[in-house]
Amino acid sequence: MELENLVSYLFRWIHFFAGITWVGILYYFNFVQTEFFKETDAGTKSAAIAKLVPRALWWFRWGAMATFLSGLALAGFMGGAINFYITIAMLMGTIMFLNVWLIIWPNQQVVIASAEQVIGGGEALPEAAGALAKAGLASRTNTLFSLPMLFFMGASSHLASLGQVPMSSVGGVSELAMGLCLLIVLALETNAIKGKTGPMTSVVGVIHCGIALGVVMLLIMELL
Repeated sequence: MELENLVSYLFRWIHFFAGITWVGILYYFNFVQTEFFKETDAGTKSAAIAKLVPRALWWFRWGAMATFLSGLALAGFMGGAINFYITIAMLMGTIMFLNVWLIIWPNQQVVIASAEQVIGGGEALPEAAGALAKAGLASRTNTLFSLPMLFFMGASSHLASLGQVPMSSVGGVSELAMGLCLLIVLALETNAIKGKTGPMTSVVGVIHCGIALGVVMLLIMELL
C-alpha cells in the first residue's frame, strides 16, 4: 500500500464523515427543526434555541470546516484529474461553507442571545427577527445547493459524460456552459444575501428547487 494512496484515502474518509455530519444537520435544521418551531409554543421554542440549537450549531459549523479543509486537501491530491463535475460541486460546497461561517452562525448567535434574554425574564433583542430571517435564507440556499452538489460529487467519478473529462483536456464542458453554470450559482448566492426564500420557503419547495437546479445545470453541461 503506497503511503500517498493511504493519505489520500484518509482525507477522503474525513471528507465523507465531516460532510455527512454537516449536511445531515443542515437537513435536520431545514426539514425537522424549522417545521417543529412553527407548531410549538413560544416557551418551548425559546428553550430549544437556548439549549439545543447551540449544540447542533457546534457540530454544524465545525463539520463544515472539516469538510472544507479535507476537500481542499483532496483537490491537491487529485491535481490534473479534476473535472468540471467536481469543480462545480467544490464551488457550491465552498459557498455553502462561507454561508455557514459568515451568515448563518453570526446571525444565529444573535437569535440565541435573544432567546437566553427572554428566558431570563427580559425582552427579545429587536434585531433577532432580522437575524433569524438572514440565517434562514442562507440555510435554505445551502439546502438548495446541497442537492446538485452531492449529485456532481458522485458524477465526478461515476457519470461518464462531458463533465467527467479532466478540465485540462479538450472535448469537455464548453466555456459557455461553464460561464452559465457559474452565473447561476452566483445569482442564487446573491439572492441568499439580499433576496427572499420564494419557492424555497417550504420543505417540498426547496427539495424541488434543488433537483431542478441540478437538472438545469446538467443539461447546460451536456447540450451547450
